[in-house]
Amino acid sequence: MKTFRGTYTVMITPFTPAGDVDVASLRAFVDWQIAEGIHGLIPLGSTGEFLSLDDDEKALVADVVISQAAGRVPVLIGTGAEDTREVVRLSRRAEKLGADGVMIIPPFYSTPTDDELVHHYKTVAEAISLPIMVYNNPATANVDLKPQLVARLAEIDNCLYIKESTLEVTRVRDIIRLCGDRLTVFGGILGFESFVEGAQGWVAVASNVVPSQMARIFSLVADDGAIKEARELYLKYLPVIEFVGGQAYVAGSKALLGHMGFSVGNPRPPRLPLPAAQDAAALALVKRFELAWPASLSRASA
Repeated sequence: MKTFRGTYTVMITPFTPAGDVDVASLRAFVDWQIAEGIHGLIPLGSTGEFLSLDDDEKALVADVVISQAAGRVPVLIGTGAEDTREVVRLSRRAEKLGADGVMIIPPFYSTPTDDELVHHYKTVAEAISLPIMVYNNPATANVDLKPQLVARLAEIDNCLYIKESTLEVTRVRDIIRLCGDRLTVFGGILGFESFVEGAQGWVAVASNVVPSQMARIFSLVADDGAIKEARELYLKYLPVIEFVGGQAYVAGSKALLGHMGFSVGNPRPPRLPLPAAQDAAALALVKRFELAWPASLSRASA
């Protein structure tokens, strides 16, 4: 069982102009992320539009990312669903495909109680041998995994990680205080701030666009103790982080990559491409930070 640590990209899903999963682009994207020094990859999260993919497409994306990464970095598959049985099925499939772990958001419509959430995660954990990254995002899941509940989840043998995606950085502190070494915390929305509080990772959206810089922020804090230097780098790239931090996290990430020279298609409805003004802002960011897709890494070579 691998140990997960560092900045992990919650990946976009590239689409062809016809709207299908673009396998060649997905393979090239995996190679670029790894070449840029990203520490891990998470396909089929919200940024990957998992709710807009059918079951065959989910299996395809998972298989392509796992096979292309080929063990070079850990790959966690998003296996969230509303039905516990479906989460079990998706998690078992991820394990069979060779995933290193799964990331599971709570059922996002039924607003389960704490006891129901413990039962949900325990049921999935007993069905697989992979480590589970619990995903707390109250804005999308409609339930909040507060530190006291997280401590209960940490008693489940393979619930070993949590992606904590609130804007309350004290959550990281309290989870570590309550769970100790039974659970490793990854920041979600907050990266730098979470590292300072002791988080050992970051599930990042911005690393779809600037993977090396987002990975560097983690290494500076967690490995080098260079908090001042990390903060300066964080503040420098905060405009990119904020640009993909709101409702435009999918469309914004895809627009930035497109302006960098790597077309990954449009989001699937109900999401739409960025309006003209926001798209112009995306182009301005690409120019400001001199972002570019490497000419040596084309889809044709993937």
